[in-house]
Amino acid sequence: MKLGVLLSPLAQPDHAHALRDQAREFESLGYSGIWSAQATGRGFMMTDPLLALATAAAVTETIRLGTAVLQLPLYSPLALAHSVFSLQQLCGDRLILGVGAGSTAADFQVFGQDYDDRFGRFNRSASTLKHILASGSQGDANLTPWQAVIGGPPLYLGSWGNQVITAAERFDGWIASAHYRSVEDIALAAERYHRAGGKHAIVSTIQLSQQTDLSELKDRLQRFEEIGFEEAVVMFLPGGPDPARIIKLLDA
Repeated sequence: MKLGVLLSPLAQPDHAHALRDQAREFESLGYSGIWSAQATGRGFMMTDPLLALATAAAVTETIRLGTAVLQLPLYSPLALAHSVFSLQQLCGDRLILGVGAGSTAADFQVFGQDYDDRFGRFNRSASTLKHILASGSQGDANLTPWQAVIGGPPLYLGSWGNQVITAAERFDGWIASAHYRSVEDIALAAERYHRAGGKHAIVSTIQLSQQTDLSELKDRLQRFEEIGFEEAVVMFLPGGPDPARIIKLLDA
C-alpha cells in the first residue's frame, strides 16, 4: 500500500511559498500522492482544491495529484471540465479527480447552490461531466481540448452507503473517508465495494495530531492494506508528527 497526504489549511497565509514547500517536501520524502479537499464557509480558509493542485503540479515531477473530494454539485460541468483539462496540461496523467455530492450546507451557501438537491444534481452533473471529458463538448459549446487531455483523468467517487456500489459500477475508483468512521465500518463498506466489482480504492482523511500513537497508526495502516486499499491518505494537523517519520512506518 502507498501513503498519500492531504493538504492541510495553511496556518500562515502571509507565507507565499508554504503550499509549494509542502508539495516539494512530500514528494522528496516519498509520499505517493498529494490530495486536496474542498471546504468553504466553515470558520477557516482552505485553498481552492484545483488551484492547490495546480501549484503542486508546477513544483513536482512524479507524485500523484488528486481531489478528495471535489463537491460536484457546486460546479457547472462545462466550466469544471475546462479547469480539469487545464490542470491536466500541467500534470499530465498524474491527476485523479475525486468527486462527491457534498455533506456540509455551508459550502453550498457560499456557492449559492441548493443543499437539499445535492444528490439529484450530483447524478446529473456526473453524467454530463463524463460526456464532456470524453468529447470536449456539450451541445453547441465545444472546449476544443488538446488531444492529449481528451478523456479526462480517472474519476473516483467519494461516498458511503449504497453509493459504494455506484462507485464500483460507474466510476474508476472509490474514496473512503476515515474521518468519524472506525476501521470496522470502513472494512464493511470496502467489502461491499469489492464484491460489486470495484477495483481501485483509497482511504482518506486519516488525521494525525499531537496525540497520535504511531504504533496504533501503523497497525491501522496495515489493516487498511489487508482490506484492499491501494493508498491511505493522512492529514497532518498543527503540532502533528513529523512527515518524515510517518512515511517510514510503511517500511518498519
